[in-house]
Amino acid sequence: MHYGAVQLFVARVRAAQPHFSPDRRVAAATAAICRRLDGIPLAIELAASRAAALGIEELATRLNDRFHLLTGGRRTALPRHQTLRATLDWSYELLAEPERVVLRRLAIFSGGFKLEAASAVAAGAEIAASDVVAGVANLVTKSLVSAKGDDTTAGYRLLETTRAYALEKLVESGELEAVARRHAEYYRHLFECAETEWETRNTSEWLATYAPEIDNLRVALDWAFSPGGDAAIGVALTVAATPLWFQLSLINECRGRVERALAALEPGSSRGERCEMQLYAALGWSLMYTTGPERETEAWRTALVLAERLDDTDYQLRALWGLWAGRVNNGEFRETLALARQFRSLAARAPDPADALIGDRMIGASLHFLGDQAGARQHIERVLKGYVTPTRRSDAVRFRFDQRVTARITLARALWLQGFADQAMRDVESNIEHALSINHTLSLCNALALAACPIALLAGELSAAERFIAMLLDHAERHALDVWHAHGRCFEGDLLRQRGDVDDGLQLLRVAIDELREARFVQYHTAFLRALAQGFAAAGRVAPGLAAIDEALARSEHNEERWSIAEELRVKGELLRQQAAPDAAAAAEEHFVRSLDWARRQGALSWELRAATSLARLWHEQGRTTDARALLMPVYDRFTEGFDTADLKAARALSGDLG
Repeated sequence: MHYGAVQLFVARVRAAQPHFSPDRRVAAATAAICRRLDGIPLAIELAASRAAALGIEELATRLNDRFHLLTGGRRTALPRHQTLRATLDWSYELLAEPERVVLRRLAIFSGGFKLEAASAVAAGAEIAASDVVAGVANLVTKSLVSAKGDDTTAGYRLLETTRAYALEKLVESGELEAVARRHAEYYRHLFECAETEWETRNTSEWLATYAPEIDNLRVALDWAFSPGGDAAIGVALTVAATPLWFQLSLINECRGRVERALAALEPGSSRGERCEMQLYAALGWSLMYTTGPERETEAWRTALVLAERLDDTDYQLRALWGLWAGRVNNGEFRETLALARQFRSLAARAPDPADALIGDRMIGASLHFLGDQAGARQHIERVLKGYVTPTRRSDAVRFRFDQRVTARITLARALWLQGFADQAMRDVESNIEHALSINHTLSLCNALALAACPIALLAGELSAAERFIAMLLDHAERHALDVWHAHGRCFEGDLLRQRGDVDDGLQLLRVAIDELREARFVQYHTAFLRALAQGFAAAGRVAPGLAAIDEALARSEHNEERWSIAEELRVKGELLRQQAAPDAAAAAEEHFVRSLDWARRQGALSWELRAATSLARLWHEQGRTTDARALLMPVYDRFTEGFDTADLKAARALSGDLG
């Protein structure tokens, strides 16, 4: 309770209720009340006088009707100070008529405005733009408009209470529709400029200019799609605003606005068809991390058809990328390779050389999931070696992620599989640092979910895993990225399992896996099933463990998801070992041998070590110690790094037992 406004509110409430002692929830509601009342002492005193009758939280919910609610006050006050409306009426009546006109028209702005915007929106036949500037200056002097910034970057805003009052006056004047139209037209033009500038301007500078306009964007769109608005303005503004939603990772907001624009779109003209193409591309992206794949795929296919009809190579590439990403997320890996190659072929004819490298990156990722780690690294290293800054800065809008961050995700995964755990972890750490530095939430969450969290868990770097998981959960929750949040909880469950808290880990894994299965976002689903099976194995629950690993193996077979099949076979072997059946050891050995074969064919040295360790342990228990040592040590000796990882420590400890 350090802020003066909050202290005043609490003091006035305690005058009527001496035992008032707010808990955390009530304190948060109190702070919200004071914030919405702009810290105005009279408004706070009047609100506090209503707290005893309504309660703090109910009072907070009723502030939209503040002028009816906040009446009364101390009997010793002047009449004009006994209601909030009376105070504002008194101030309004003291204004010259041009100042009244400017004040009520400025009420259309939400969050703030610049003088240029005020001049464009508040000026009219009866008041010139220069008079608007003078009016704003006078209103600042009279404390009805607040100014911030210096002389070159000055911005202005109406306090929320003043704005609510001025909006009433704007409605009473009959000018609301005309002013709202000018406001929407101004922001359509502003965001069309923003869309063009995004191609060349520094991202941080671009965001500093346009991110503060998000509230005015929302107001303009609300009016444009209202019964008295202009849907054509709304459609154009929605298209122009998509870079801002993408850069701020406002996925749900983007989807809602785009769906509204599509519903209002009037097809028929070439301009209407181009807008439709752009909107469907935006819709496909916004559906990617919040819902199942059917609507997303339909949106991307529609965008592709329209792009081909319009001969728009840029949007053909965007749509192909969207279809590819959807297949990856849905675990359809063979189809992804064909789409990636189609993208690469088309990109070779595009003017931007960076587009062809994006195609190589897509091919590399597809090869990784299909189990070809050498091919994956060849393509990814070509991307990183030949990377050039795109001629347009809009790749985070066109292909949703920073391409270097995304390429290094695949590189880190391939490095770990090939036995370079230390390099993989270094790559993960530097990639997260880069993703944080560019301030792009989707790129960061992608790097955390697809590389940092799983690689740290695979390497047994549990402290690093805990840090990465916390980052993923925090960013996913703040940006309503439901799919990534479910991934984070799966990783959290696996972390608990590895730390010995098997029951809680299993519970987390089962719930989050069910969510991902329902959403049909299954890019890492097989790995989560494997972690679930390992949890059941640790708990001695063989039957559900075998059910989970059999589902994982069936998915690998059906989707040609070969990158982890060696480990799935090994985990099944470990579960079979726990059975009491006479042939359990023979069945386990068969799976360990198959695991070794897959790992060797793929050059996946890390999987090979795990399979060799499991098989060597089995043989040692059977008295075949010489065979066990002959199997394990040549695999161990091929490692050149990662000797502090859990897998190499386990292999080294077993080799000591083997003599």
